[in-house]
Amino acid sequence: MQNNESLSESDINRIIEMAWEDRTTFDAIESQYGLKEQKVKELMREHLKSSSYKLWRKRVYGRKTKHLSKRDFTVGRHKSYDQNKF
Repeated sequence: MQNNESLSESDINRIIEMAWEDRTTFDAIESQYGLKEQKVKELMREHLKSSSYKLWRKRVYGRKTKHLSKRDFTVGRHKSYDQNKF
């Protein structure tokens, strides 16, 4: 497992971006970067402004899409029934 000190700035930026995305799970972040959910939270707290961190925590708290085991779908993209009809 990587710690925050061994991550490059671009890795940290990508982890923050993934953490903000609604449909990117903590499991996906862990598989790519080796950071468990608690470490992602610590990284976010360390690299975001306090108000941004609080907003993010409020946003992801209890969100089913951030936890693979809580999802009621397997594919992360929605395809409209009338897509490609035109």
